[in-house]
Amino acid sequence: MTLVAIEFMSLDGVVQAPSYSNEDSSGDFKHGGWHRPFLDNVSMQWVVDTIAGAEGYLLGRTTYDSFAAHWPNAGPDESVLAEPLNTKPKYLVTSHPLDATWANTKVLRGDLKASISELMSVVNGKILIIGSPILARSLLELELIDELRVMIDPIVIGSGKRLFGEYPRPITLKLASCVLCDTGSLLATYLKT
Repeated sequence: MTLVAIEFMSLDGVVQAPSYSNEDSSGDFKHGGWHRPFLDNVSMQWVVDTIAGAEGYLLGRTTYDSFAAHWPNAGPDESVLAEPLNTKPKYLVTSHPLDATWANTKVLRGDLKASISELMSVVNGKILIIGSPILARSLLELELIDELRVMIDPIVIGSGKRLFGEYPRPITLKLASCVLCDTGSLLATYLKT
């Protein structure tokens, strides 16, 4: 199994509420939806290819709740993303009791490293972490993410949840590819070294 993470990130590392104004206002975050103006045809195809190319999805609780509320009810104009998200396996990492009602969801509880190791032993192909910054940050620290795909938008937000935190040691990645979009965003893919 290959563990891949995809994140939308500002120049100053913010990943909170990129798509919608009401997506995640925790911490009194008031800049939701900051990412949407930077999507163009190239970046949208990159997102579609990344999501469609995964065998399943690994999600943290906040992202899961947001996706489970939206994607089962998505309109025909969103079917290119809704179809894989609704039909492929989803693995939810949570410590809270939950009735996971979104189709094909398995809840992972307990030690994160052990849960991911078990998942890696039974799943072939790519598992994609979408958003879920707390989960992604923890998996980066554990050096379990094999590939990090980041759309870096030319905007400084100044506050909000960030992908990178304080780690006990440096984490070195290798740049595998980088594409400049017409909006000024960068589509960067990094590999674990």
